[in-house]
Amino acid sequence: MKLSKLCETISQAGFPAALDGDDITVCAVNTLEEARPGEISFLSNPKYASAIAGTRASAIVTENGIETPPAISAIRCDNPYAAITVAIIAIHGHRLQPQWGVSEQATIDPSAKIGTNPNIAAGATIAANATIGDNCTIYPGCYVADGATLGDDCALYPNVVIYDRCQLGNRVTVHACSVIGEDGLGYAPHGENWIKIPQIGIAILGDDVEIGANCSIDRATLGETTIGAGTKFSNNVVIGHGTKIGPNCMFVGQVGVAGSATIGKHVTLGGQVGVSGHLEIGDDVQVAGQSGIHNSVEAGAKLFGSPVMPIARAKRALSVVRQLPEWTKRIKELERQIKELRDKVGCETVEEEKVDGDKVS
Repeated sequence: MKLSKLCETISQAGFPAALDGDDITVCAVNTLEEARPGEISFLSNPKYASAIAGTRASAIVTENGIETPPAISAIRCDNPYAAITVAIIAIHGHRLQPQWGVSEQATIDPSAKIGTNPNIAAGATIAANATIGDNCTIYPGCYVADGATLGDDCALYPNVVIYDRCQLGNRVTVHACSVIGEDGLGYAPHGENWIKIPQIGIAILGDDVEIGANCSIDRATLGETTIGAGTKFSNNVVIGHGTKIGPNCMFVGQVGVAGSATIGKHVTLGGQVGVSGHLEIGDDVQVAGQSGIHNSVEAGAKLFGSPVMPIARAKRALSVVRQLPEWTKRIKELERQIKELRDKVGCETVEEEKVDGDKVS
């Protein structure tokens, strides 16, 4: 694609862009480090601008004010990250699903309802009274259980399991080996034993949800576990039973949310964030990776740490922790000097009476 045409496409997508340099043709999008001549790359964070000098890319998408070598053409816009997404779609398109039709080696119960243009691979199983919408792709090894429902244009990658009565909206993607609607950790203590609590609720995924590989979303004990429309999960995300997650959230890998938590809209949880159960997280909250959330969080907060605290305070606290070895050494040296001074002036430590239960000298 010519850069001038790519510039026009990016601008039409809502990210005004301008060409700076020769109107060359590019054939692919790649990283700055791995790009080859004839390819276009991008720089969205100015602090990595030095990487431009070593790239072999023929063009780059970047902000105004970022210097680029004369030999590299630039598409300049205010949001390079979004613009390169448009470029990837324009040049490479989306992944095309294989077209099997309905394989004779798929197992489909006669009571299941299958929409138009089905794409069901060998080894997939569709159980009794399940409903599959139009244009759905179901890869080998998938199991859609009794009474489960998939909307239109869904994709289930290999070995995905959708438990009974669970519901997926339109354009939902579930990547390999994820499980939707398994039983949550529901047991009542009885002496030294645990009594199984039947998990009679379901799990519901809204429209345009994407679930990464090896995720598990518990069904509710009673009622519903819900994942709001447009929410995206990376891999190895675990959602406890009865949790309510709002629309357009982003959960990075290894996030764990305990049961009955309520999470608002557009919440971002970094990798390995843990959320305790029965709490509320407001809208637009951002939590940095490896943080632990043990109490409810107000809308708009930006947090880090375990337990979490405002991110600016957490950074200061972390800075202090890093200096503890030096401070410990300094305190020991000060103690040594004080002891030497006491010895020189003949001071003795005299124990006085207790004050509020503590001895003072």
